[in-house]
Amino acid sequence: MRDKTKRTLMISIQQIKWAYHTRGFRVTTILADGGFECIRNSLADMCISLNMVSRNEHVPEVQRYIRTIKERVRAIAVSLPFKKYPPRLIAELVYNVVFWLNSFLHNDGIHPTSSPRTLITGLAIDYLKHCKIGCSAQLCKCMRRAIIHSDKGHQGR
Repeated sequence: MRDKTKRTLMISIQQIKWAYHTRGFRVTTILADGGFECIRNSLADMCISLNMVSRNEHVPEVQRYIRTIKERVRAIAVSLPFKKYPPRLIAELVYNVVFWLNSFLHNDGIHPTSSPRTLITGLAIDYLKHCKIGCSAQLCKCMRRAIIHSDKGHQGR
């Protein structure tokens, strides 16, 4: 989000509500901290109740998820050959981590066989699109050369 103004918060929540609605879910409650108090009445107009935590507290489920994301981003970042990370790289790392966390089933998930990503977007992981390793094309070239060379060796015998 660009900022935490009432307008931006409402636009974001409407987008999320629409995404859930298109997949057959109904948003009835939002767990939040004090930063969302300004939109309580607007949410009530949308038939969404706002469940706020006490002052100086955070929603435990959200905090745990944020810690997991940070941990995974740091694990990737330490393997990169940079001393400083451009802001765009950090944003893409976070996007990548969230993508993969949401692509697999959760132990306490709401569906026994579908990932959160599949439930909300209707899209499953495509091995050819999402799971290729960058060097696989080079590996394939090397393997083809090896096969061609071994076939040539067998032809003369």
